[in-house]
Amino acid sequence: MSEVNPYQSLRTQIDEAAEYLPLSEGQLERLKTPERVLETNLSVEMDDGSIEVFRAYRSQFNGDRGPYKGGIRYHPQVSRDEVKALSGWMVYKTATSNIPLGGGKGGIVIDPNAYSEDELERVTRAFAKELTPLIGVDRDIPAPDVNTGQREMNWIKDTYETLENTTEPGVITGKDLSSGGSEGRVEATGRSTVVAAREAFEYLDKDLEHATVAIQGYGNAGWIAAKLIYGMGANVVAVSDSSGAIYNETSLDPVAVKEYKRETGSVAGYSEAERELTNEELLTLDVDLLIPAALENAIDESLADDISADVISEAANGPITPKADDVLSEKEILVIPDILANAGGVIVSYFEWVQNRQRFYWSKERVNEELDAMIVEQFQNLVDAYEAQDLPSFRTAAYVVALQRVMNASEQNGTWP
Repeated sequence: MSEVNPYQSLRTQIDEAAEYLPLSEGQLERLKTPERVLETNLSVEMDDGSIEVFRAYRSQFNGDRGPYKGGIRYHPQVSRDEVKALSGWMVYKTATSNIPLGGGKGGIVIDPNAYSEDELERVTRAFAKELTPLIGVDRDIPAPDVNTGQREMNWIKDTYETLENTTEPGVITGKDLSSGGSEGRVEATGRSTVVAAREAFEYLDKDLEHATVAIQGYGNAGWIAAKLIYGMGANVVAVSDSSGAIYNETSLDPVAVKEYKRETGSVAGYSEAERELTNEELLTLDVDLLIPAALENAIDESLADDISADVISEAANGPITPKADDVLSEKEILVIPDILANAGGVIVSYFEWVQNRQRFYWSKERVNEELDAMIVEQFQNLVDAYEAQDLPSFRTAAYVVALQRVMNASEQNGTWP
């Protein structure tokens, strides 16, 4: 994985799109800089009675279009700049999706595998206590991210409601259904990645049935994308996780691979694989569609030279560095940017927030239909901007659309002295 600073990647992506917009220096800097960042130390008692201190962050990047929105991740590599970058990507993801939310992101520097469930609950509740003055249904609405899920969101919701002496399920999304969660939320990120890929194949006049697909990362987004695209008739020839990659020229069965991973902890060693690969070898396979679904900076400039896929749909946030993007553009590889491709998570989080506020809940069919329609509409908006302005890439087109929407909201809000 490249060591490119993700916050610098975000700023570079915005700079490249800003060349096609009438922005002053001050406006541009505002669009590249978070409004505030919480940095806090959580002192938490462990099961053995000892005290450990965990660094935690929450970045609120921009709220011009609505309350801050974005996940909370638990990972040893969480950093201030990573959280700032992720919160910025959320701003432009919600704007690209055209939902009335801003962007935020949070994280704790922790390896959750090294702690018991009771310890993780205490860490989560300690963070929720620090977040309580900042979050709220009309202020900042967190959600799951890497290594967090319904369990952690339920803990945060309960902590907030207890401290505020209220009932407010909409303070957080990605909850369990019985705690006010939405149907379709668990599959949403993988689903939008596949819907966006389907639209790209149609745009290129390519057939998705029997297309070859490689997927880097077999967490929630990666495996759901594999299952859904396999159901559309594509051949999932390779998948990977942090232990390595597996390959089968005909196709792997995504559900069977998921069951194997659940039993063993990794995809490595799966009996139906013809051979094992490294993650880099998977990324450079000659396939019709590549889905990077792991962490940021998976494809850097040097690796981009060896990329052979026709289409890349970004399930992860920031998996391609800006210099790698330039290489892929020169090779005429169509990249569906993360701020559209993986927007399903935040779109269905928005649906969940709406349902929580109305206390009226939708069927899974309605959620999936609404999500599909939004991705199709915004993909077409991206194509229109790309073609009308003769832009260099779909990523630039997505940022041009998103920046324009955020800038319009900012101008309409006016400037306080």
